[in-house]
Amino acid sequence: MKIVEKNKGFELYLQKKCLMKHTIDKCAIYVGYGEERMAMYRGNFKVEDYVIERTPLKYYHIHNNHITFRRYEGDSCGALTLSLIEKDNRLSIYFIECEAPINRIWIRLHADKEEKVYGCGEQMSYFNLRGRHFPLWTSEPGVGRDKSTYVTWLADTRDKAGGDYYTTNYPEPTFISTKKYWCHVETTAYADFNFQYDDFHELQVWDIPKSIIFETGKTYLELTEKFTDYAGRLPKLPNWTRDGVILGVQGGTDQVSTYLDQALESGIKVSGLWCQDWEGINITSFGKRLRWNWEWDPKRYPGLDKFIITLKEKGIRVMGYINPYVVNDGGLYAYAKEKGYLATRPNGDIYDVDFGEFYCGIVDFTYPDAFEWYKDVIKKNLIDLGLGGWMADFGEYLPIDCCLKNGVPAMLMHNAWPALWAKCNYEAIEESGKIGEVFYFMRAGGHGLQRYCTALWAGDQSVDWSLHDGLASVLPAALSSGILGNPYHHSDIGGYTSLHGNIRTKELFQRWTEMAVFTSLMRTHEGNRPEQNFQYYDDDETIKHLAKMTAIHVALKPYIDDLMDEAVTKGLPLQRPLFMHYERDKKVYDIQYAYLFGKDILVAPVYEPNITEWSVYLPEDDWIHFWTGSDYKGGDHVIDAPIGFPPVFYRKKSQYAQLFKMVANHNRF
Repeated sequence: MKIVEKNKGFELYLQKKCLMKHTIDKCAIYVGYGEERMAMYRGNFKVEDYVIERTPLKYYHIHNNHITFRRYEGDSCGALTLSLIEKDNRLSIYFIECEAPINRIWIRLHADKEEKVYGCGEQMSYFNLRGRHFPLWTSEPGVGRDKSTYVTWLADTRDKAGGDYYTTNYPEPTFISTKKYWCHVETTAYADFNFQYDDFHELQVWDIPKSIIFETGKTYLELTEKFTDYAGRLPKLPNWTRDGVILGVQGGTDQVSTYLDQALESGIKVSGLWCQDWEGINITSFGKRLRWNWEWDPKRYPGLDKFIITLKEKGIRVMGYINPYVVNDGGLYAYAKEKGYLATRPNGDIYDVDFGEFYCGIVDFTYPDAFEWYKDVIKKNLIDLGLGGWMADFGEYLPIDCCLKNGVPAMLMHNAWPALWAKCNYEAIEESGKIGEVFYFMRAGGHGLQRYCTALWAGDQSVDWSLHDGLASVLPAALSSGILGNPYHHSDIGGYTSLHGNIRTKELFQRWTEMAVFTSLMRTHEGNRPEQNFQYYDDDETIKHLAKMTAIHVALKPYIDDLMDEAVTKGLPLQRPLFMHYERDKKVYDIQYAYLFGKDILVAPVYEPNITEWSVYLPEDDWIHFWTGSDYKGGDHVIDAPIGFPPVFYRKKSQYAQLFKMVANHNRF
């Protein structure tokens, strides 16, 4: 670390990289006071802010790695004091003193015009964040997520749920810069990271953060490795997840048995059955919902306990569903209410949240007794039943006006809630001795997920081709979350949300399947309106297509296993931006709809309908087209891409080249 004073200001460096510049005319710190207005409707937030005061802290004094900023020259009271501590080439800037009544802070970091920025959690519209600002608040991402589209307009006007380019289940106040550093703001408050300016990034936080942390690296691989040294890493997914597709089917024991028999007879490689309705169903106008009282429903699934054992002996697991809320007419709610385990309103009443024609209580994870009780629910009702895993859904809905046992305002706990929910699931598995055998997948997130979320899924995409909410949106989602240490990303094959005329087609399902082959795991979903949307089991051609694609995924298991070893030891994601391995190629820094699967496979999914050819950019290397065995050099290419043959290439010099060649030989054009 080095602080250089000049021109009545200073510059802050770490490993010769300028992080901050401050002068009287261009201040690095602004403080102020604001009053926000927030309204939540079923997990969607309308946020307005009225800034009452915003003051630049022009004057400063540096003493022994402390910087005290003042509003006025000669002011005896320090408005804000920072302590700078460098250890092992990691710089932590602590906010140790703040004397004014401040609830807003704006921190400006030095930027270069050509610099690019990535991260901020799971961003589904843009991978390179430069040129836009990103509010960081966990919420429903919305339907459509593009204000120019008719679907988003309908979702806004009818459901208050249209979303925008920045709305996400998983925000995180962390980014990686092409100046080769990562930056993390240690806060759970509402934040807005603004990357629109040529010469600075402005990080706004609605609280005084505990610290800002920086670390540099020589490569992007090293940066991710260093960040996950700080944030934490995950164990490998269970071995069985790489033995085929996890079929998302439901309807009861007999029905899912029929689906499984059909799949196996058709040659589909099946690793699991995901039966989200194991605890019963609840029909609403949105579609088929679930009974949020997390106990096995023996009427819908008779003999489920024995069914689980029988399938496990065949190498197939049964998975379920749970979330951190309990329906208000269920037994778990009654018990939690009696024990005081639910979040309350200021008057002491239970805070029941509207989830769309039914209401639920919020298990208060800040209350240790409630946290332990819910862990026990997971252990007894899911793990002891024999489930191989589950969707750990939601986590975004904590209302900002509820009261929690720890006394911390819900405004500050809201972004912390998903990581608490992930920790509850992780500890339940860990304490049951099932790490590496049982796993769960989540959509809600925040900082801390890197240590506690065994797998991430992209949430509730629309069953369409839209860039911001359809098939294409899961690509920047995987890249942005992966670069921040979430290595195991996947999505609902075919999407989930069918509203306002969006109906899943056969083509969409097949294209989504082709992409899912080259992700950490494959899992289908029937969607919120199964009867109205295309399902793989209704079509012989699609069954054959799914059989082919699952066979490819299983054949790649040795390669995927090695990638997961890298995730465990280095925190590297399975789906990687091209610049992670081709840093000198300037063109790859803005590519967000193609990715490297590990180091050696390049995937450019087809995300538009009625396509037989696809444009692909290859970085400079020797490449082999997966389906023809033809040689390609770097550059722009137009590739034949009929259904069943997505644009996929592997490195000719890969140590896995023989494996890829063997897999490809069984799947030629």
